[in-house]
Amino acid sequence: MNLSTKADIIDFPATHYVCVEKTGPFHEVAMAAWAELHALVPKLAEQTKIKRYICFYKPSPMMYCAGVSVESTVQKLPVGLKYIKFGGGKYSRFTHTGPYTDLPAASGKVFEIIVKDQIQVRDDFFIENYVSDPKTTPKEKAITEILIPTV
Repeated sequence: MNLSTKADIIDFPATHYVCVEKTGPFHEVAMAAWAELHALVPKLAEQTKIKRYICFYKPSPMMYCAGVSVESTVQKLPVGLKYIKFGGGKYSRFTHTGPYTDLPAASGKVFEIIVKDQIQVRDDFFIENYVSDPKTTPKEKAITEILIPTV
């Protein structure tokens, strides 16, 4: 697994975010949320520019949002989508390079590092920021930032 093990501290920007939100065990909700989002993206793209795919989640209780950052507030969302004006904030960034199928193991490793390094976590969204475009980037070169909300 190609994962940075030392966190960079970043300020994640305020973001207009549109998503499919699901609650429940990760293995039950994540794939379903992404499938619903991908089906709705063409309708959303008729109204606004989609900038990047991003996952927001809270681990306890599990709330998972498969979504996209967009240029601005969307007035009429397609049914099934939710808008969030995310305020941004301070994050510990770990970078994973490789296929998305490695992300559960990479995230598990990040959580181990947080405990070991005693990184103080604040109550906010955890984020997977998909830096590269999976349509044009080979799986082994895909870059994902795993962002932990930091005090």
